[in-house]
Amino acid sequence: MVSFSDEGEADGEGSGSRRRSFRGMMATVGDNKRSYASRMGYDLADAHHLIDPDRPPSWSKIPAVRSQLPSHEWVFWNDADTVITNSDISLENVLHAVIGHMDFDASPDFVATEDVNGINAGVFFVKRSKWSENFLDAWWNQTSFVRFGSTKSGDNDALKQLIKRLPPHELRAHMRISPMQCLFNSYPWYPSLKSLYQIISSPRAVWKGVYSSGDFMVHLAGLDDKKELAARIISDVEAERRSYMNLARP
Repeated sequence: MVSFSDEGEADGEGSGSRRRSFRGMMATVGDNKRSYASRMGYDLADAHHLIDPDRPPSWSKIPAVRSQLPSHEWVFWNDADTVITNSDISLENVLHAVIGHMDFDASPDFVATEDVNGINAGVFFVKRSKWSENFLDAWWNQTSFVRFGSTKSGDNDALKQLIKRLPPHELRAHMRISPMQCLFNSYPWYPSLKSLYQIISSPRAVWKGVYSSGDFMVHLAGLDDKKELAARIISDVEAERRSYMNLARP
């Protein structure tokens, strides 16, 4: 598991709305992720030291993931504005649900989800392979997509373009998109003009990603006041778990 937060930037994407700031996020979600990693026996890397000051911070997820590939079969990137909401679900179970098996040699190299805007670069799996290294390098080298001064840094658009250019046979062999976004990248749904428009215009895509109790992970992508929302979600999840444990007692 790999993540980081650049405390000074907004949204981990660009330098837009300060209400989307990541300030305090790692302190808020750190125990949540450390506890899960410890329980499952995973390594958890905080890769903030790899943030490239010459690009918006979210681009640095690419070298952060690449740095972990030599020592791990799989690397799971998760943005800092994510919270594990069901710690009983292992990453192996998530991969099995998406891929359909756990044969490492026969597995795709890049596993991600799609939302209403297409593939989302905030949460994904990368398998250790030469193809993965080359793919990450190609993603990083798309410098024409780098954007400053907005809520979009360009890394997600660069990923979309890179995937679009893959030959069909390479796409089938090395990429896998989860049939349901909520398998490992659920979005909380709050009423707003934007969310209402999305559910009217793309009801099926929105339904595949809306968070519900029992989902593995919730992602506060594009939302304001991330720290407060994350703290509230963690509190609700912990309260629900305590309630379940009390009911399970004889």
